Amino acid sequence: MKRKDDRKRAVARKSSVSKAGTYAEMGDFWDEHDLSEHWSATRSVRTDVNLESEESLYRVEKGLSESIQRAARKRGVSPHTLVNLWLQEKIQKLKATSNRG
Repeated sequence: MKRKDDRKRAVARKSSVSKAGTYAEMGDFWDEHDLSEHWSATRSVRTDVNLESEESLYRVEKGLSESIQRAARKRGVSPHTLVNLWLQEKIQKLKATSNRG
């Protein structure tokens, strides 16, 4: 039981503004409050971010682009997300096929 209590205390230490004891309580607090109400309780931090994604542009025929947009809308995702998912699936299938032969 000590481990659970330690986790709760660690969460409480991380939540100096909301005084929440769990992540769910923290979420509830921030659903009802705005950071601007508590700005004086914050402090500056420095962090490094390592983004590994790269954006490349590829030309697509107009009719194909329209089909992609319709398919994305139907699925509730952006065309960018849908194309990335489709390409990932295709590459995985190609790798699987080349590993068999």
